[in-house]
Amino acid sequence: MAAADDLADRCRSNLAAVRGRVAEACRRAGRDPETVRLVGVTKYVSAGLTRMLLDAGCADLAESRPQSLWEKSAAIADHDPTPRWHLVGHLQRNKIRKTLPLLTLLHSLDSLRLLEAIEAEAAIAGIVCNALIEVNVAGDPGRTGVMETDAAGLLEAAVDMPHVRILGLMGMAAAPEEDATGSVARRQFARLRGLRDELTGRMTTATGLQELSMGMSGDFVEAILEGATLVRVGSALWEGIEEC
Repeated sequence: MAAADDLADRCRSNLAAVRGRVAEACRRAGRDPETVRLVGVTKYVSAGLTRMLLDAGCADLAESRPQSLWEKSAAIADHDPTPRWHLVGHLQRNKIRKTLPLLTLLHSLDSLRLLEAIEAEAAIAGIVCNALIEVNVAGDPGRTGVMETDAAGLLEAAVDMPHVRILGLMGMAAAPEEDATGSVARRQFARLRGLRDELTGRMTTATGLQELSMGMSGDFVEAILEGATLVRVGSALWEGIEEC
């Protein structure tokens, strides 16, 4: 096991490298790097490494399982500043009550039943849940997310739910290992951006759809080139860190 200082140094180095790639992708796209928020995915690492990433300056953190989010947030609750927690995986309805108070942003709103359950629990808690509609942009039946044709209906349903605020869309492209050139990912990301623009253009309820959560370690450059405002990066931040 590497010494703690070595792990912290590698964590800072990896974060700087990812931020450099984000900045370069923004330069290519003619965008300000400040328009892209890096969300560090911590699902495969310990609370100790999560704390190191926070210390390195990555304040937006994400888990894919609610239970892991509960455990990590409790383990580093004393950290100053506290992280902004995101949930990027599926949220089961029986885990909503414990999860909502911890979240800055839910990336994976994927059904009317989940929307209705979140509204009910958020109303009881007296909070507003910021959420993204997850779209199955790859068209893979094995993945979560609404079909592109169903996104408008879910957005319309949210209009009458004052405790859920839809901020944009989220999508995952085809597996990077199956897309060596990144061309498939770019087409799928472009389609998600187009869907966001279409919804914004024809629905007054969609005027606040500013966020596009697209791209992971293998394809976040392509996502930024196609307009991502949030990129969800995990393995690239933990490369070469033995504890992983």
